[in-house]
Amino acid sequence: MEQVRRQYENGKEERPLQGYLGALSVYGGVTGALALTGRLLGKRLPERFSFGDTALLSIATHKASRLIAKDAVTSPLRAPFTRYEEPAGDGELNESVRGHGVQHAVGELLTCPFCLAIWIATGLTAGMVFAPRITRLATTVLTSVAAADALQLGYDALKKASGETG
Repeated sequence: MEQVRRQYENGKEERPLQGYLGALSVYGGVTGALALTGRLLGKRLPERFSFGDTALLSIATHKASRLIAKDAVTSPLRAPFTRYEEPAGDGELNESVRGHGVQHAVGELLTCPFCLAIWIATGLTAGMVFAPRITRLATTVLTSVAAADALQLGYDALKKASGETG
């Protein structure tokens, strides 16, 4: 594995391939456990998700990913893996990933909303199979927060465009 890592890095920055492999293994294990649990409990997959459920899951996944990866209030979750750099505006932070191996890989996962999205979407989609009512409630909350964020940003943009402050 060491030779593969060195060849992959190509003399550039260190890449935590073993940490990534660990994250992929955990994801595969969780996904497999969900499938096995569903089978043991006799849960049947829906033929299809409605457009409304898909929209709710999509927007909720986006919002939850940004909350975990960027929100100032969730920085204690990222702190063991990151270093604070600066505010990024609108309640978000820029952080740099620290450490090596697993610590670095987890830091990259926790600071990347795109990377987190598959984990969150998998969890929420499993929730639609195992506990659809509570999952719809949670996704509705996250979707409402995303919509409120968009309205706040739009309101601020309109105020700036008209020359108002505060």
